[in-house]
Amino acid sequence: MEISGMLLLVITLFLSYFSLNIHCLSTHNDQNQITTYIIHMSKSQTPASFSDDHITWFDYSLKSVSNSAEMLYTYTNAIHGFSTRLTAEEARELETRPGIVAVLPETKYELHTTRTPMFLGLDVNSGLFPDSNSVSEIIVGVLDTGVWPESKSFDDAGLGPIPSSWKGICESGTNFSSVNCNRKLIGARYFSKGYEASLGQPIDVTKESKSPRDDEGHGTHTATTAAGSPVSGASLFGYAPGTAKGMASQARVAVYKVCWLGGCFSSDIMAALDSAISDNVNIISMSLGGGDTDYYRDIVAIGAFSAMEKGILVSCSAGNGGPGPYSLTNVAPWITTVGAGTLDRDFPVYVVLGNGLNFSGVSLYPGDSRFGDKLYPLVYAGNVSNATNGNLCMIGSLIPEKVTGKIVFCDRGGNSRVQKGVVVKEAGGVGMILANSPANGEELLADAHLLPASAVGARFGEEIKKYLLSIPNPTATFLFQGTKVGIEPSPVVAAFSSRGPNPLDPQILKPDIIAPGVNILAGWSGAMGPSDLTTDTRRVPFNIISGTSMSCPHVSGLAALVKAAHPDWSPAAIRSALMTTAYTTYKNGQSLEDISTEKPSTPFDHGSGHVNPILSLDPGLVYDLDINDYLNFLCAINYTPTQILTLSGKIFICDMTKNYAISDLNYPSFALPLLSNNNSTLLVKKYPRTLTNVDSKASTYIVSAKVQSASVEVSVEPQSLSFSQLNEKKSFTVTITAKTSEPVNTFVFGQLEWSDGDHIVKSPIAVSWT
Repeated sequence: MEISGMLLLVITLFLSYFSLNIHCLSTHNDQNQITTYIIHMSKSQTPASFSDDHITWFDYSLKSVSNSAEMLYTYTNAIHGFSTRLTAEEARELETRPGIVAVLPETKYELHTTRTPMFLGLDVNSGLFPDSNSVSEIIVGVLDTGVWPESKSFDDAGLGPIPSSWKGICESGTNFSSVNCNRKLIGARYFSKGYEASLGQPIDVTKESKSPRDDEGHGTHTATTAAGSPVSGASLFGYAPGTAKGMASQARVAVYKVCWLGGCFSSDIMAALDSAISDNVNIISMSLGGGDTDYYRDIVAIGAFSAMEKGILVSCSAGNGGPGPYSLTNVAPWITTVGAGTLDRDFPVYVVLGNGLNFSGVSLYPGDSRFGDKLYPLVYAGNVSNATNGNLCMIGSLIPEKVTGKIVFCDRGGNSRVQKGVVVKEAGGVGMILANSPANGEELLADAHLLPASAVGARFGEEIKKYLLSIPNPTATFLFQGTKVGIEPSPVVAAFSSRGPNPLDPQILKPDIIAPGVNILAGWSGAMGPSDLTTDTRRVPFNIISGTSMSCPHVSGLAALVKAAHPDWSPAAIRSALMTTAYTTYKNGQSLEDISTEKPSTPFDHGSGHVNPILSLDPGLVYDLDINDYLNFLCAINYTPTQILTLSGKIFICDMTKNYAISDLNYPSFALPLLSNNNSTLLVKKYPRTLTNVDSKASTYIVSAKVQSASVEVSVEPQSLSFSQLNEKKSFTVTITAKTSEPVNTFVFGQLEWSDGDHIVKSPIAVSWT
């Protein structure tokens, strides 16, 4: 995996992957080492003497194991409890005290890291969208690296008063005050106690702002993608010119800074979720998160459960661990999990070789007059290096005497793509060709390099390498082409986008959906250069970056539009509308492509498909879920009462006489994992589902189901559903029959559709043998 070129940052926006995957760090070290713990208390077990003052009860419980420990935060919405610093022995002792539900060690999280409105159809059919007054009542909460309030994307011109539902604040701090908020950016908070506790000292305000201010750029980018105001004449160095605006450009933004130079810490994230719920946001967007641990140990899953219960949709990035399987994060069924696809826009630059052949690549370097007609010597980094991995252009690895005045061919891996260019530049090189590895395939992510450069796919990289290694004096030059739109096919699933099957619960198909996440233009911090390198002194109001970090806020903003049109819909209904109206084929009928294989993508890659905003506003039918459905799901995965209490805050005892099943969850997709063996006996699985009519007119829906293999059969009863009124519910059962056992890693995919002639309500089907 590539690492950041920003040596001071542990939170790394991988400009190759913009990795927002979570890396959980164990805090169970030396018994005397003091670390942070989140203490989950049982509200129902509050002693009568503390019934009016639970904070005192928290403090009493804490002092029973440590006279010196202090509470970092108290939590009342996302969970009932507090965070503190304890030794491992004190934590174990506290866990035995009455009323303690769980003692969770601090977890460190890291970030996952225009044409989009036009690509999604938001520039047409405006009459189909909710009016601006309705959208302006919706508040999108963004948990990230903070905000650059001076960005024009937070202009509040034309917006009315702040919604009366808003209960939050605009918090002052280093380089930030309450005057930085307005009717667009209505709230800003920062949460640093967990981070400072991990540092063992206060934040150094000469290096980062102890305030909501975004010193990194990622938070500003995600917030403006979700709900930025329209800004005409936006571009990055002239690339991707046009009007930049967020998906819900009239919605309000509330920012919660939880990520710092040293990472994003779970105690801070929990405090932010607690505040966002109290502040009455409608949508929570988090381009970070976990998923590689049980739900009751995952702070994001716990906080999202509380938000869901209060009617708040939580949208999270799927992670950038693709194209490998089981690489997903944020897979809880009450979270909307978003993967990444491409736009129909590219930034081509051609590599022209001395033999006359040329190969297309991409770059956000704005061109160089030295190139075009003049050819430069071309060298392979592995031949001009003093390091064993010299082909990777690592820091200090190139020999200046062999590089000066030449174009250097570098292979991907080991460090960030933009940092390789800096290495070449510092060694005296005039340009760089950066070739994908076979794992990266043909996916091209554009970067704002600090020297003339072109990133090329794995195949072209091999062709160029053959040329430069086959003759004594190879040469090359660049031809910069600017911005091109109308690229086909598009969208395609990004290679970095994390894939299923679901690593925690394979019967819940994830990701839920994909949205634009490659080469996305949005607002940026004035404190950081576009390459994310400390040596980059350039400052830009907009930047182009890639990752599921970028696809997540697209869905967050689109969910805000659906919420504005249907304010009474639950988070599950909104997600269902986005999922069942998504598309999986191009206009020519061909299946969406996976760029990592250049073959048709599957539901493990794209979930229900690529989001379709216009259709999502009128889905016809939705698969709805409430708190009881999710509690039954927890029983189905055999959670104990304590684990359910830790996750949900509810005392819920599973009925031992009831046969709970994951397949009973009213989810808008169907996944059947099977064990591969020699048993030829039929395996039959039933999926009861209920659809809610959200169309005002009476209609009858007819079902159809298709699968790709004769080894799997899908039947539905009944085959038609008639609705006569709004919000009427009808149930049906899907039966999936595996007729034969298949070899390991055999997959069969299909689709279930309900249609009344006006609406098509689609759900993916995935059967796998493992």
